[in-house]
Amino acid sequence: MANLMLLLLLISTSQFLHATSNKTPEPYVVYMGSINNKKDTSHLQMLSTIIPSEEKDRVTLIHSYSNAFKGFSAMLTEEEAAQLSGEDGVVSVFRDQNLQLHTTRSWDFLESEFGFGSQKFQPRFASDVIIGLVDTGIWPESPSFDDTGMSEIPSKWKGVCMEGIDFKKSNCNKKLIGARYYGNQPSSIHLPSNGTSTTPSRGSPRDDVGHGTHTASTAAGAMVLNASYYGLAHGAAKGGSPLSRLAMYKACSIGGCASSAVLKAIDDAVSDGVDIISISIGMSSMFQSDFLSDPIAIGAFHANQKGVLVVCSGGNDGPDPYTVINAAPWILTVAASSIDRTFQSSIVLGNGNVIKGIGINFSNLTHSASYPLVFGGDAAAQDTPASEASNCYPGSLDSRKTAGKIIVCVDSDPSVTRKVKKLVAQDAQTKGLILIDEVEKGVAFDSGSYPFSEVGNKVGVQILKYINSTKNPVATILPTVDVTGYKPAPVVAYFSARGPGGLTEGILKPDVMAPGVSILAASIPSKDIGTVPDGKKPSNFAIKSGTSMACPHVAGAAAFIRSSHRRWSPSIIRSALMTTAKTSNNLGKPLTNSSEGNANLHETGAGEISPVSSVRPGLVFETTTEDYLYFLCYYGYKEQVISAMAGTKFSCPRNSSPELISNINYPSISVSKVDGTKNTVSVTRTVTNVGPGNSTYSVTVEAPSGFIVRVSPEKMVFNKRWMKASYEVSFDVKGAKKGYGFGSLIWSDGAHIVRSVFAVNVL
Repeated sequence: MANLMLLLLLISTSQFLHATSNKTPEPYVVYMGSINNKKDTSHLQMLSTIIPSEEKDRVTLIHSYSNAFKGFSAMLTEEEAAQLSGEDGVVSVFRDQNLQLHTTRSWDFLESEFGFGSQKFQPRFASDVIIGLVDTGIWPESPSFDDTGMSEIPSKWKGVCMEGIDFKKSNCNKKLIGARYYGNQPSSIHLPSNGTSTTPSRGSPRDDVGHGTHTASTAAGAMVLNASYYGLAHGAAKGGSPLSRLAMYKACSIGGCASSAVLKAIDDAVSDGVDIISISIGMSSMFQSDFLSDPIAIGAFHANQKGVLVVCSGGNDGPDPYTVINAAPWILTVAASSIDRTFQSSIVLGNGNVIKGIGINFSNLTHSASYPLVFGGDAAAQDTPASEASNCYPGSLDSRKTAGKIIVCVDSDPSVTRKVKKLVAQDAQTKGLILIDEVEKGVAFDSGSYPFSEVGNKVGVQILKYINSTKNPVATILPTVDVTGYKPAPVVAYFSARGPGGLTEGILKPDVMAPGVSILAASIPSKDIGTVPDGKKPSNFAIKSGTSMACPHVAGAAAFIRSSHRRWSPSIIRSALMTTAKTSNNLGKPLTNSSEGNANLHETGAGEISPVSSVRPGLVFETTTEDYLYFLCYYGYKEQVISAMAGTKFSCPRNSSPELISNINYPSISVSKVDGTKNTVSVTRTVTNVGPGNSTYSVTVEAPSGFIVRVSPEKMVFNKRWMKASYEVSFDVKGAKKGYGFGSLIWSDGAHIVRSVFAVNVL
């Protein structure tokens, strides 16, 4: 009886809380389609019809969207939002969600491997290209944003340099030509990897996280000689398009990014005159929204309509499949890879063995002194399971057993981050930490002045065997040195989100891969205790990892292409980057992943970008706005909704179905399901010749075992530039294994190689 009464109480409490939440106003976004959509109603008038008169103070807008698309954001109850969603002219209404941040040598690596990055390759119109970044703001004093030698600001620029409490108009210049900020930024969220912060600055475009400064300088930072992170990664730091202009749209803070602010930032950027928008943020893959409830997908669609390319990070929820985000077909989605540099923190064992671990530490330990070595599981606090102590759980270690020693911990429970493990080890008065972690071993963790090194499982077993082989095991951890020329590279980063897409498998995502591991770029001067080595001033640069870092590499490469071909559409630029991407590493072998196996297309997309090759792609796949509207038809949206997005009446084909998404004229091919017992599936593609007027292309097929792939015709003849030609590809998979098979079609005229990759799922 008592249990029944408790259950009834819990149910009634839950119902009360739900009813209360339904009546509590929250921020919502009301999306109303294209600005060409003639149905126009005052936003305030719409609000006044649904908000009770006694709450008239709520008849106000957080943001109004009117440049690239129409809509607004406001405080609404759940009931009011539902009522608005049925109003004429409203496409969708959704909660103002919190988006996450996705967090030098990288351009040198692209230059040495793929012929890119050198100043001599910068086209003469590079200074006309404007890259807008939706991020955490910018640190204008960084030398990466120096405008020495730059020409006058392009006349097409219509943006502003907003002043704030710590930001003046004079902080903008011919490099940083614009800066805006938006007021409704979340106040608490997890920092990106290696993120740092100072006291947040409200009402200012100034960066107080470091993320936006890092991404901006990666995309288009000026060349800075003798750049380094406290001596590591020393060299010339530069962006991918160092002559291009930058505009920052601060829609994010240390707490993340409000959907409504991100939408407003994209709307403003398009109106201001940017050519490319770089967005290193997104939703969690576990809570992906429908395309019309996703602020980035909505904003990017309309930016594309206006001729603006939107490049987005694919997310950091790898290595599991179905984790890639920002996967709408009108977005260029980027995966992250390593470069040929590693940060080596060597471990010297008492038996003389030297183990090459990974990590960034600026400790003062040397070869001359060793310290007792202890496994965390053997140093558990009273009543603490050894499994917790071995993982360096908070409160799990007995400092009487660890003080003055180097501790070895494992990462069998990834819920405890490396930063937390380090703090736990420090609190236990240890001399240093050796972490055994197979997953994260390739991404250097910055421990500041505290001795730290990370190894994989095989090497970790050697360390544990040594501990068990002697009564008095000892070791030391040496300060970090950077090692260049590392092989193999690039390698898919373990954190890089993988396809297939969670919303549709008919489009292959991610699109391309770019450097995103241990990237040196400009940042805010850190004041966090423990991150600045003893006797050093805060660095103007930082080393960060994430698809956040990969995204601006592609934005910079896209700016490079745009400056060479000023009339190319966003989809042509994307196609050029995809069809010229490299599928082999610096050993000349197929690309691999962090598990040391061959990478597949759901990890790499079309491959690692090769910007110089992409300037002369030969053939391109142009995906038009009409293609995207057909995609929305095939996905299942109603004609009325699609017409509102298009800004004109649009009719869907009668036979619209998700299977037809594979026929969208995309540079890659993805077929979500083929019956392996009886079906042959065909798709059609159309290419445009942007190479020499007279050229003949022949096709070569690279297909997985059991696939019979036929292409018709096998030759395409072009007699002028901008001439189009179509071909059909059929996949016979009767002899293939179940699951996805990956391959490519390679078109060549002897001078150009045009690779179109495919992924086909056999049921």
